[in-house]
Amino acid sequence: MPCRIVRVPAEMTQPSLLAWLKERKDPGLDISDTVRRILDDVRQHGDKALRRYSRRFDAPDLPARMAVSARDIQAARKAVPAADLDILREAIANVRDFHARQAEQSWFTTAPDGSILGQMVRPVDRVGLYVPGGQGGETPLISSLIMNAVPAQVAGVADIAVVSPPRTDSTLNPYILATAALLGITEIHRAGSAWAIAALAYGTASIRPCDVIAGPGNIYVATAKSLLVGEVGIDMIAGPSEIVILADDTANPAWLAADMLSQAEHDPLAAALCITASPKLAQAVRAALAVQLPRLSRNDLARKALEQWGAVLVVESLDLGLDLVNAIAPEHLELAVAEPFALLGRVRNAGAIFLGQHCPEPVGDYFAGPNHVLPTLGTARFSSALSVQTFCKKTSIIGTTPDYLRRHGAKIARMAHLEGLSAHARSIECRLEDQ
Repeated sequence: MPCRIVRVPAEMTQPSLLAWLKERKDPGLDISDTVRRILDDVRQHGDKALRRYSRRFDAPDLPARMAVSARDIQAARKAVPAADLDILREAIANVRDFHARQAEQSWFTTAPDGSILGQMVRPVDRVGLYVPGGQGGETPLISSLIMNAVPAQVAGVADIAVVSPPRTDSTLNPYILATAALLGITEIHRAGSAWAIAALAYGTASIRPCDVIAGPGNIYVATAKSLLVGEVGIDMIAGPSEIVILADDTANPAWLAADMLSQAEHDPLAAALCITASPKLAQAVRAALAVQLPRLSRNDLARKALEQWGAVLVVESLDLGLDLVNAIAPEHLELAVAEPFALLGRVRNAGAIFLGQHCPEPVGDYFAGPNHVLPTLGTARFSSALSVQTFCKKTSIIGTTPDYLRRHGAKIARMAHLEGLSAHARSIECRLEDQ
């Protein structure tokens, strides 16, 4: 069978279940030293290193110019069928409408003594977006480009660069270029993996450095981003994808199986869990998985994920199932129950919640509007989806008056003296002496 059925807490306690899922965090591949050498190489040698790595691993005949020309971008847009362009336009519009509601405003308050306090919200100056080519460039992650570019644009970022690994013939998939064109992005470079991330962080002769780097990638990309924390802002360190489905006996087992497989096909480390209080439904879901799995184009990947990280968890009640959901803090949570709104308020930890049996996870992945870049591996306990705020910075504004210092200066100076910082205190006291 492609997926086990586990009784919780009879066969597996909650702590042991969480420990099992956390094993996906470290697949045993420590490539930090390798990536660090790549980062240093690009920092020292710039475009020369970029071309060397790209020609070795991606496109042997990559030309000296790695930037995609405006002519090639427009040619790609014309090559994509009009019907597909219409779908992309609609998806972009939905994502833009959702993120427009996240925009924050600068604010100021004034006191009777004339002092001013406030917060100024500003976008970062420049953002770099990584877009995986996928399977030799033939399965481009166009949805990732949309999900990363739109919130940056809504934030007001004026300068966006895209990098993506070239195909063997040195080209990029036309769907990546066409999507960029629809988004109004004109700076696109043919470079991938850790060396592309290094170029976005440090800059080269052809790629200017960025303030924030966002976008998914393989373990080399993720490691490069983690090593660059502090040098630049990053979106998040994303782990393997995951879905948890909380289902009651009204759920369609074939639909549940399809939804589990939609995540299992991502990666051998992807987790796909269904939680239910119905042993009958659990058996039906496992049977549906066995039927559907062989039909998938990526059935080898999905089989490995299900065998290692898939399960139908049978609990005593949906209440206990909700406790388990909150402990797992999944990236994607489907409430496949008769009354999803009745349970919604009790979900504390999840990256995204999909309500009801007619809202499968791919609705959010591609089209509805909310961002699909979500916290994984339990980090939804304390972090959130990619948003407009990812590409903004907030500056505190403080303006005080002589009256303010007369009323509060001695208190401020006293706090400074308590910390042994006499110069801090003196900067206040000298002003009081002159009043």
